[in-house]
Order: sequence, then structure tokens, then C-alpha cells
Amino acid sequence: MPRPGETDGVEYRFVTDLEFDAMVAGDQLLEWAQFAGHKYGTPRGPLQQRLREGVPALLEIDVAGARQVRSALPGALLVFLEPPSWAELVRRLTGRRTEPPEVISARLAAASAELQAGAEFDITLTNTSVQDVCTQLVALLTAPSHLNALGDGKAL
Repeated sequence: MPRPGETDGVEYRFVTDLEFDAMVAGDQLLEWAQFAGHKYGTPRGPLQQRLREGVPALLEIDVAGARQVRSALPGALLVFLEPPSWAELVRRLTGRRTEPPEVISARLAAASAELQAGAEFDITLTNTSVQDVCTQLVALLTAPSHLNALGDGKAL
């Protein structure tokens, strides 16, 4: 279900639970997870197409999803985005005012566990500002050494 301001096909592609379950059963998702009563996943097809075309792809996923991607695409560059501090993470999550307190609590509990997994990633970036982290991500996406590893979509 879209949150206020989200549009199907822009932020996410929204499907029914039955459609999502069929995608999982048909191995159509590179990675997927369920969190706070919602299911999230990355369809393989569009990603494979981008990689075949030599276009880098950036997935915004959780640690469990990153582990699934590492398994399916060993050459993928995994980037861990960490908050500048725990207090700042709490401020950001509560400041959105898009989710009820129980969902925020669940997100903070998940974040606490995920912060321990940073060492599993190839690179860690501190998300001090959207502009700074975007600049760093674009530099990583356009670095020739990583495009070769990511463009090898055969592992999908």
C-alpha cells in the first residue's frame, strides 16, 4: 500500500500479496523480504535488462536483501549506508511522520541489528547529507572497475 506521496511505478511498483507470492514462487525476484507487514522485492527481469545494456543499477535494500544479492551476484559492489549517529537516525525516522510509532520502533530495532552487519559490505558511506552520499554513490556507479563486475548479469 503506498504511503502518502508515493506513486505506483515511481517509488515502487505496488502489487497484491498474491502477485508478490507468485513472483517469489516463480523465482522472479533477485531479493525479497517482509517487514512491518509489507513485502518488498527486486524483480530480476528489469535488473537483468539494465545490466545487459551496460547500465549500472542501484538497489536500496536492507541487509537481508544485500545478502541475497551477494549470493546471486558475487561481483556486485555492496555499499552500506550508515547514519552519522544513532540519535540522528532516530530523529530522521520520527521526523518523517509517515509511519505509526510501532513501525518506527520496529525500524529502529532492525537498524540496530543491521548496523552490526556493516563489515559484510565492500564499502561503508556515512549518510551525513543526501547530496554528499548521492555524489559518492554516483562516483561508485560510474567507476569503470565496478561497471565490469556489475555488468556481468549472467549470475542472475
